[in-house]
Amino acid sequence: MNRPLIAIPMGDAAGIGPEIILKAVANPTITERARCFVVGSRAVLEQAMSFPHMPSLSICSHPHPEAGHYAPGILNLLDLDNICLPQLRLGQISAMCGQAAYESIKACIDLAMTGAADAIATPPINKESLRAAGVPYIGHTEIFGVLTNTPDPLTMFEVRGLRVFFLSRHISLRQACDQVKKDRIIDYVKRCTHALHRLGVQDGCMAIAGLNPHSGEHGLFGREEMEEVVPAVHMLQELGYSVEGPVSADSVFHLALEGRYNSVLSLYHDQGHIATKTLDFYRTVSITNGMPILRTSVDHGTAFDAAGTGKASSVSMEEAILVAAKYAPCFTCAGTA
Repeated sequence: MNRPLIAIPMGDAAGIGPEIILKAVANPTITERARCFVVGSRAVLEQAMSFPHMPSLSICSHPHPEAGHYAPGILNLLDLDNICLPQLRLGQISAMCGQAAYESIKACIDLAMTGAADAIATPPINKESLRAAGVPYIGHTEIFGVLTNTPDPLTMFEVRGLRVFFLSRHISLRQACDQVKKDRIIDYVKRCTHALHRLGVQDGCMAIAGLNPHSGEHGLFGREEMEEVVPAVHMLQELGYSVEGPVSADSVFHLALEGRYNSVLSLYHDQGHIATKTLDFYRTVSITNGMPILRTSVDHGTAFDAAGTGKASSVSMEEAILVAAKYAPCFTCAGTA
């Protein structure tokens, strides 16, 4: 079996990233399905192995993924040696950790862009630590967008076959409502459809979630659906896109989960986040689409309060790796975006 090679940046060293990476790499299912190549600090990973409930792995440092030996019990690592362990304070915002997290992400992107890795699966980072380090990006998606020359990457969540795209991400709800415009919806549906095709999803219909209660009830509870969503859907259908909407947000995610739709376009951040995370918080995986490389991610934070206890669940990290391994062959075959 030709297992995809998944590059994994270490995440924020003060959070649970190192712990969930160690647990995931130690999982036999992960070893069977993927070759994991971690990028980060050997010292931090060795410290994490000393925490309670943690597996013991043999850490082997390599300058390149091709040199790795991908077998049970082994963690293959590109050691950036960018954390001073005596200065590391678990559970605290740190410029050192923010800078190290950024450096590990950049190194993984370089590996994927040159074809040395088939995909990237990311653990959590801390936005405040990035800011403290002077990193000029608010989070993963923005870093990947700039470093892959992708102006506006698409975020897609996947959990139990439910796929959710987002018309907007980290902006206020007021700003998100202002972005529900006909032209933006048309552009996003086109790009989301292309992203699905690239992941091997060719069949089915995309649903656009309603913004207002009951999709506005023909203007009784808001006019965005009438004035922006419906005209966009009609135009897209005329262009041959398989899309329906608006579909009331209180039912559209359930209908998609049952298989009526291949995906849902959520009109703002929390609308889709609540639906997917309530369904299965730990198995919700974020996929960044529209880039020349494939990136999946856990969809939880650094959990500073749990760092160092060894109690953090690695389920989401494992799911991110498995989803990356699942889509990597389709993504590669689809060619450059």
